[in-house]
Amino acid sequence: MAQADSKVLVLGALAGVAGIGLAVVCYQGFRSRRRGSWPAFYLDRNNEQATSIMLMDGPGLAGGQAVVLERLEALIQCVSELKDEMKALKDALPTLPDQVREELRGHDGAEARRTSPFHRTTPTRRKRAAGTIIGTRAGGRSSEEAESEGGYMTALTDSEEEELSDAEAGDTEQPADKLSVLLEKVDRLHQGTDSEKRESLNILLEQRGEFGQNSTFLWRLIRAYCDVHDVSSALEEKKTHAETGKQVGEEAVRLNPTCAESHQWYAIMCGIMADYDTIQNKIKNGYIFKDHLDKAIELKPQDPMSYYLLGRWCYAVAQLSWIERKVAATLFGEPPSATVEDALKNFLKVEEIHPGYSKLNYVFLAKCYKDLGQSEKARRMCEAACSMNAVSKEDEEAQKELDVLCPVLGV
Repeated sequence: MAQADSKVLVLGALAGVAGIGLAVVCYQGFRSRRRGSWPAFYLDRNNEQATSIMLMDGPGLAGGQAVVLERLEALIQCVSELKDEMKALKDALPTLPDQVREELRGHDGAEARRTSPFHRTTPTRRKRAAGTIIGTRAGGRSSEEAESEGGYMTALTDSEEEELSDAEAGDTEQPADKLSVLLEKVDRLHQGTDSEKRESLNILLEQRGEFGQNSTFLWRLIRAYCDVHDVSSALEEKKTHAETGKQVGEEAVRLNPTCAESHQWYAIMCGIMADYDTIQNKIKNGYIFKDHLDKAIELKPQDPMSYYLLGRWCYAVAQLSWIERKVAATLFGEPPSATVEDALKNFLKVEEIHPGYSKLNYVFLAKCYKDLGQSEKARRMCEAACSMNAVSKEDEEAQKELDVLCPVLGV
């Protein structure tokens, strides 16, 4: 506000006060014959003693007139207080421009803090709390004051809608951020020791109540069951983990049919269950395994793991005995069909997408070439496999295969 405008406002207020004072004096002169007046004291808004004229009812004054006089007395008190406030405002005029500039600088600083990501949520909560306090106070005041405070609250809310939306969006993102931290941790544990893999499963089970409807969480839970199955030694424990992991896989693919990893790990659990099922269920799981691997490849065609697993399936089907094929034909009408060439094609696809993908992939390439009579290529694959270190249980399995295969191929 400009200093000149402030002076005009103060002068107008003083004129109004003078007019009210003149009206009071006239009224007192008019009623002087019927009332007595005495000097009296009262406390102003600063709880300081002030002197004024307090009108007291004289004898024989009508009840209605007494009420009017009481109101007039209150008006006189308000006028006196208003004079004090006008005087204070007049004294503050010289410093008013400096105060306005200070407030504007403070407002700019507050805006800068609100744009910082570290100051989005807390100020909003503070304003909500302030709004609650304002509403409570307004309830104990006059209707005019309550309406005024309510109007301020509405203006505050309208001006901060965008900031509230940002804060609420941040609150919505918090669970996602928590989930990201959790998934990063279990991915790291998946690459660790046997005890860390067990820890990964325990962590996921503890958080399942909160994130159990998230497909990225569920396929990692399937993977954790697979890991713990592999590191367990007791047969019953391994079977329990395989069965539970398969059930989680069924839930995951039903929850989100477009998640390639859910299909992939569900297929893996079906393959693991083949070690514990009857021949009938083993063949049934073989069909399920193939269907979900095909779906995983369709959804994520550049994942080498899916092609490796499909190559393993094709190679296993190509090695089925005559009786196993007959059982499959009897139970399902048509036995699973795949050849060594199909298996070789998938293992080569793995090498194309990710050269040196795994020690076992080289072993199965060597097996396929050997079965197809291509001994030279089989030997090269064996040499490539031998050049890789054994760092996992799968690598140890590959080394055992190499110990049998290399002498046969003359490596």
